[in-house]
Amino acid sequence: MPMTRRPKTRKPAKTGDIPIERMLDTLAATYQVHPMGELTRHNPYKVLIACILSLRTKDEVTIPASERLFAIADTPAKMIKLSTKEIEKLIFPAGFYKTKAQTILDISQRLLDEFDAQVPNTMEGLLSFKGVGRKTANLVLGLGFGLPAVCVDTHVHRISNRFGYVETKTPEETEMALRAKLPKPYWNIINTVLVLHGQQICKPIGARCDICPVARDCLKLDVRARKVPAQ
Repeated sequence: MPMTRRPKTRKPAKTGDIPIERMLDTLAATYQVHPMGELTRHNPYKVLIACILSLRTKDEVTIPASERLFAIADTPAKMIKLSTKEIEKLIFPAGFYKTKAQTILDISQRLLDEFDAQVPNTMEGLLSFKGVGRKTANLVLGLGFGLPAVCVDTHVHRISNRFGYVETKTPEETEMALRAKLPKPYWNIINTVLVLHGQQICKPIGARCDICPVARDCLKLDVRARKVPAQ
């Protein structure tokens, strides 16, 4: 009786030992347009304001709210001519819209008073504004100025760990881990592709591993995949 050969199986990779560049290249070919990049046209002020609006708010609310606001005021000088009530009305129903309206006005006024209406292009300068954290600052640097920056939101944090590329507990830890090991040409790409990948396929619950373009390289750590009905 002829010997039956077992099919070759790919040896599981260790955490951190995955072809991240190939994976990100594949995802970059799949997701080519960052929704906030399209909205803001990479204008640093618009990126800053849109990112503030996006905090604790879904894109389907953030993007229309930003479009309404930018149609009326897309510079600090135009923004301070609006009252908080006017901004609140334009950005509703974004989460914490009253607080965000005041934050937008305060930032716009300070940009005029201290920065000649120009958004700072340094982490230190951006973090000096109330309401601006590392995620927002990194997005402004990367998307607004085209500078190397690792913007880590919940999608980037979750998927980087699912891939098995990092082993971290918080977005802040993920940012530092990615800064230490991810090649710099991929710093700005990772946010663009993983945000869209996380929204469409690699969801927190019900991940679509069956149609994921990088499934073969992903370690799928702590993944609750979507059940695919039998055909």
